[in-house]
Amino acid sequence: MRWFWIDRFTEFVSGERASSVKCVSLVEEYVDGYFPGSPMMTPSFVIEGFAQTGGILIGQQSDFLERVVLAKIGKSKFHFYARPGDKLTYSVKLETLKSDGGLVTATSHVGDRLQAEAELTFAHVDASVRGTGTFFVPAEFLRMLRIFRLFDVGVNPDGTPIKIPQHLLDEETLDLAS
Repeated sequence: MRWFWIDRFTEFVSGERASSVKCVSLVEEYVDGYFPGSPMMTPSFVIEGFAQTGGILIGQQSDFLERVVLAKIGKSKFHFYARPGDKLTYSVKLETLKSDGGLVTATSHVGDRLQAEAELTFAHVDASVRGTGTFFVPAEFLRMLRIFRLFDVGVNPDGTPIKIPQHLLDEETLDLAS
């Protein structure tokens, strides 16, 4: 089972910024289990939403060939809990990108209200740390990116649509053939 901490992308500018949304629902088991009788989306899951949005923003820079992991949560501040019925809008800005990872700043809003803000550092994990495999089965990863509607809204800085990396399309073809 995969945990999805975003529902879809609403904006994605390659190498610059991304926005996504998460609709908090009481049907999600974790919402009611944290403080029984006081359902909420825990701050750690908001951080995960930032991490999925920012990790995909960073990973797209290498056509998803680098293995990107959340390495550090720098600063974070939560102004209030997200509750069932709230629509969180995550906004992530790529501040720094280097060969070994990157830094993003992130905010979440419920309507016009600032809900949380954080600084996240990501690392590229090399083969010496975890072998040569990927974190995701490539065809499944492509399905996830499509569910998130990344390729519906994703553009390059010049406004042209981002393309699905050929290696992911090739893996999808192999997966469908098997």
